[in-house]
Amino acid sequence: MEHFSDALRHRSLGWYDRGKLMHEDQFKQAAYGISRYLLDARLVAQFRELGGILETGKRARPEPGIGKVWAAGRRPCKGRWIGLKAHVRQLPQTADLEMHAGGNGYVGLAGVEDGWTNVCGLFRLNRAQRGVGEELLPAYLEAGGNVALAAALRAGEWKKGSFSAVAGFELGPQVPLAGLLTLGDAESMIPPFTGNGMSMAFQAAECALDPLTAWSRGEVSWDLAAKEVRWALKRRFSRRLRVAQALHPILLAASGRALLGQLATRHLLPFQRVLTLIR
Repeated sequence: MEHFSDALRHRSLGWYDRGKLMHEDQFKQAAYGISRYLLDARLVAQFRELGGILETGKRARPEPGIGKVWAAGRRPCKGRWIGLKAHVRQLPQTADLEMHAGGNGYVGLAGVEDGWTNVCGLFRLNRAQRGVGEELLPAYLEAGGNVALAAALRAGEWKKGSFSAVAGFELGPQVPLAGLLTLGDAESMIPPFTGNGMSMAFQAAECALDPLTAWSRGEVSWDLAAKEVRWALKRRFSRRLRVAQALHPILLAASGRALLGQLATRHLLPFQRVLTLIR
């Protein structure tokens, strides 16, 4: 937990539909605000201190093999989604965490260190969408009706090198590759509106720890260790994946967002209950 000792603590949440506030709430347990860059650097340092050997500057391939675990994120496919991400400063926010939905997807805003805001969006892939590089993110927002947020992004300060785009993937359980043990997004991708992807990565590693340790000591075969890891992942994540997959289309449909807005207005939206089901 020392890696998160100086992370921001986020408690307030705001959900928006094309700039209109749908719902405000508070987390019972604070969410950590820390960038992947800083967290990865800290994990690398700890890994090396413990004697681990980390190779960089090489591109690995998801090849099955005894003792190999693929935890390098999603595997490319002809999927329907594009993910766009950047760190931006000087963005106006009314809540610690904000989610802005639109007609083509949604984007989340979360503060991280040094005054930067992590802006992470998921959109239906549109290969006719205009925009190159960083301009893609505000362009997708505008296309979905989030005009004001797109303008705020353009006016903000973008951290050099922080923009990334990943196109062509599917959510939910990933297509397995025979003999390959996978963890994290390589095993299953939860819809990002849950804000649970990074937590699941750590929890998946926790599920794999005991079986892999037993295999490394020669106590069980690799096949048995891999089987135990897969069962542990299924037990821990199957419910939250099912619920998230069921809710995701509601957020993407205008009628679904209208229903959520009506429930929130009448104080009937079971936000806290839903939160427990997707985390």
